[in-house]
Amino acid sequence: MKTIIINAHVISPDLEIENAVITIEKGTIKSVAKAGKAAPKATKDTTIVDVKGQYVMPGFIDVHTHGANTFDFCDTDPQAIFRLAEGKLQEGVTTFLPTTLTVSHEELMTCAKNAKNYIDAGAPYAKVPGIHLEGPFINMKCCGAQNPAYVRKPSLAEVKEIAKVYPVKLISYAVETEGGAKFAKDMIKMGVVPSCGHTGAKLADLMPAYKNGLRHMTHFCNQMTPLHHREIGMVGAGFLIEDLNTEVICDKIHLCPDMLKLVFTRRNLAHVQMITDSLRCSHCTDGYAFTMGGLEVKLEKGEARLVKGGNLAGSTLWMGNGLKNVHEVTGIPLKDLVRTTSYNQAIELGYGDTLGKVQKGYTADLVVINKKNWKPVAVFVDGVQKI
Repeated sequence: MKTIIINAHVISPDLEIENAVITIEKGTIKSVAKAGKAAPKATKDTTIVDVKGQYVMPGFIDVHTHGANTFDFCDTDPQAIFRLAEGKLQEGVTTFLPTTLTVSHEELMTCAKNAKNYIDAGAPYAKVPGIHLEGPFINMKCCGAQNPAYVRKPSLAEVKEIAKVYPVKLISYAVETEGGAKFAKDMIKMGVVPSCGHTGAKLADLMPAYKNGLRHMTHFCNQMTPLHHREIGMVGAGFLIEDLNTEVICDKIHLCPDMLKLVFTRRNLAHVQMITDSLRCSHCTDGYAFTMGGLEVKLEKGEARLVKGGNLAGSTLWMGNGLKNVHEVTGIPLKDLVRTTSYNQAIELGYGDTLGKVQKGYTADLVVINKKNWKPVAVFVDGVQKI
C-alpha cells in the first residue's frame, strides 16, 4: 500500500516546500517534491490524503512530559500511560519519553512496568522508546514542584534495576550532588543521556560532569542557578557552552517572551530542544485540582502551581503552540525552528538518521498543523494515519 499526501506545505529542518507531494510506502518517506501538473490518483493500492495547504512537519518528539488527559505517568493505574500517549498523539507528538517525578523506588519500578505493558500492547498511540527519570537525585533546595521527601543520592544500582524492566533514555539530576560527575559517565556507559536539572550548581560544579560527557540541561532557566555577574551559574553555562542541549518550555510562562527571544536568537539552534513538561492537567480547564508526587496543585489562568508556595509545577503546553510562540516572538523562519521540536531530540536519542525530517528515507512520522490555530489536524506514525 502507498499513501500520497498532496497540497502539503512542508516544513522540515532547512527545507520549505509549498504545494508539495509526499509519497509514503511501508512506513517510510519515498519522495518529497513540488507538485507536478498531473495530480496523483487514488487506486486500490494508493490512498490520497489532501491536506489543503496546511503545514506538514516531522512528528514532534517530546523528551519531557509527565501527563495529559487527567493522567500522570507516575499513576499506579496501568492505563495512565495509554491515556498519556493518546493525549500526546492528539498534540502531534509521535515519539515521547514519559517522565517521572521524584517518588519512591517502588513507584518508579511501577512506571517502568507500565511502560513495558504499553509496548507489549503494540504502542497504539505515540512511540515510547524509553523513559525520562526527572529525579530523584536532585538538589533538596531546588525541588520546585518535586517532593523533597523522596530526594536521594545518585544510585547507579537503582537506575540499572529500573532499566532492566524498561529502558531509561534520559535522567535529570543535580550534578553537584555527591558522585555527580562519575554518575554522568556511568549513565553514558548505560546509554542514558545525563542531564543537569533541579540544581544549585555553580559553573565549576558542572565542569567535571561536562568533562565526563554530560551535554543536556533540564527545563533551562527553571530550578537552576541564575545568571549573576560574579557567578554565571547554570543559566550562564547554557549560554557560554554551545553544545549543551537545553530544554525550553515555550509557553511564555516558564520563560517570558524576552527570555525566549534571548535563548532562540543567541544560542545555536542545533542545541535547543522544545519540551512541554506537561502535567495531567494538560487538556483540562481552569479550576482543575490534583496531586503531584503527594503535593497539591491547581490549574488557574492556564498555570499549574503548587497550592502551598505557588511554585510552577509544569505546563499545559502543546508543542505546536510552543513553536507558534517562538516563531511570533523571534521571527525566525519555521524551517530553522522546526529542528528544535524533533530533529535535535532524535539526534541525541540516536535516531537522527530516521526521525525528525520530512525527507526521503526517513520514517513517516508526520504532523499536519492547521495554520490558523496551530492545532494538529492529522498525525501519521510509521506512515499510518492515526488522527
